[in-house]
Amino acid sequence: MTQEHQEGGRGWSAARKGVWSRLRFTSLRLRLVVVFGLVALTAAVSASGIAYWLNRESVLTRTQDAVLRAFEQEMQNRAGALPEHPTQDELQRTAGQMANSSQRFAVLLVAENPEGQTVYGSSGGLNGFSLGDVPESLREAVTERLKVTSNNKYPHHLYWQRIVEDDTPYLVAGTELIGGGTTGYMLKSLEPEEKDLDSLAWSLGIATGLALIGSALLAHAAATTVLKPVQRLGAAARRLGEGKLDTRLRVSGTDELADLSRTFNKAAEALEKRVADMAARDEASRRFVADMSHELRTPLTAITAVTEVLEEELEFEGGGIDPMIQPAVRLVVSETRRLNDLVENLMEVTRFDAGTARLVLDDVDVADQITACIDARAWLDAVELDAARGIHARIDPRRLDVILANLIGNALKHGGSPVRVSVREEPAEGAETADGAEAEDVSGGSVVIQVRDHGPGIPEEVLPHVFDRFYKASASRPRSEGSGLGLSIALENAHIHGGEITAANSPDGGAVFTLRLPRDVSAAESGEKAGDAGDEGAEGDA
Repeated sequence: MTQEHQEGGRGWSAARKGVWSRLRFTSLRLRLVVVFGLVALTAAVSASGIAYWLNRESVLTRTQDAVLRAFEQEMQNRAGALPEHPTQDELQRTAGQMANSSQRFAVLLVAENPEGQTVYGSSGGLNGFSLGDVPESLREAVTERLKVTSNNKYPHHLYWQRIVEDDTPYLVAGTELIGGGTTGYMLKSLEPEEKDLDSLAWSLGIATGLALIGSALLAHAAATTVLKPVQRLGAAARRLGEGKLDTRLRVSGTDELADLSRTFNKAAEALEKRVADMAARDEASRRFVADMSHELRTPLTAITAVTEVLEEELEFEGGGIDPMIQPAVRLVVSETRRLNDLVENLMEVTRFDAGTARLVLDDVDVADQITACIDARAWLDAVELDAARGIHARIDPRRLDVILANLIGNALKHGGSPVRVSVREEPAEGAETADGAEAEDVSGGSVVIQVRDHGPGIPEEVLPHVFDRFYKASASRPRSEGSGLGLSIALENAHIHGGEITAANSPDGGAVFTLRLPRDVSAAESGEKAGDAGDEGAEGDA
C-alpha cells in the first residue's frame, strides 16, 4: 500500500470517527434532538388522535342521525300508508319507494298477509337485503313490546346498530309501526364516511411526520445555538490546558452561557497572572542558583588548590602539620570536595533547567563503558557486571558515565554490596520483516541497564520521590553525604537521551533501578521531529 493510500485511509477513518462521535447517543446534540423529537411526536400524536376521534364521532353521528331521520320519516309516510295485512307485492313496491329516498339505504319490510303468512318486501329483490343480515339482538329489540308508562309513551322504538361485514361498515336500524302492522329494517353502507375518515387519518399522519421533522430541525438549530458557545468554551479550555494562557472568549449577551464565558475569562486571567508570577519567581531562583554557582567557583578553585596542598602534607610522613589539627585539616579537605561536587551538580542542574544541555554522541560499547565507569571509581570488588560485549549504542559517553556513577554509587551507599549491573537489548516494536522474521537492523531498539543492590529496599512512601531534588526520606537527617541531586541529574541525563529511569523493589529483596536508552539517539530525535511535524500538519488540516 502506498503512502497516499495509507493517508487517505487514515483520513477516511478519522472522518468516520468524527461523524460517529457527533452522532453517538452520548452526544448532547443528539440527545437534545431526540428529546425535542419525542416531545413533538407525543404532542402531535396526541393532538392527531384527539382530532381524529372527534371528527370520526362527528362524521358518523351526523350521517347516522340523517339516515335514521329519513328512515323514520319513510316508515311513517309510506309504511304507515300500507294496510294492516299487506300483500308481498305491496311490501316490495313500498320498500323500493323508501329506498329511493335522499339517503339511498336498503329497506326490508316484514308483515303478515291476509292469509296470516309472514311476507317480506326488500328493495334489492330476492337477493337483496334480508332478515339474516340483521343482528339477532336488534331483531329482538325491535319486536319487543314495551310497557306504556308516563316515561315511555310508545310500545315500540327505533333501534340501530353499527356492524362490519367484509371489512365494510354498515348502519342497521329497525322499528315497528305504532299500533302494529309492518316492521321495517334499514341497511346503510358507511364506506364513504370510512374513506373520508381514512383520508383524514392519512392527513393527520402526514402532519405528524412533518411536525416531527420540523421539530427535529428546530431542535438541531436550538442545539447548535446552545452548544456552539459550549464548544468554543471546550476548545478554549483545551488551548488553556496546552499552555496557551492568553486564551480568552468573546463574550456577548447576558444569559447563563455568557456568565460562564466571563467566569472562564476571569479564571484564565488569574491563572495567567499566577503562572507568570511563578515563572518569574522560578526564573529568579534559577538565576540565583546559576549566579551563585559561578560566583562560588572562583573562591572554590583557590580553596581546592589549598586543600590539595594540605592533603599532600597529610600524606607526607615528614610533613609539618601538627598532629593535633590533622583531623580538622582532613575535615576541611573532605568538605571542600563535597562543596565542589555540590557546585558542579548545581551548575549541571542549571544547564538542564535553562535548556542548554547538549549531547555529544559517539558509538560506544555499553559493556566497555560500564567497565570504565566502575574501574575509574575503584568499584570492581563491590560490583558484579553481567553484560556481553558487542551491544553498541550511539549515545553521549560522558552523560552515560554520570548516570551509571550516580545509580551504582547510590546502590553502594544505601543498598550495600554486592551490586549487580546487567545489560540487555530490546528490539524496536514491529522490527520484523514481511515474512515474520526479525529484521537485522535493530538500531531503533533500546538498551536496558539494571542496577540492583541487596539492601533493605526503598520504602513504598519514598519510591515516588527518589528522583526529586534534595528529597530526604527522613526529616530527622537533614544533612547527608550526598547533595540530593545525583538521581535527579541521572534522570535528566536519561531524558535528554530520550530514555527513562524507573525505581522499584525486587521481590527477592533490594532496590532495582532500570535505565532504558534508545540504541540510536539521533534516529530517535529525527523520529520525534517528524512526528511533531505530522501533528502540526494534522492540526492545520483539521
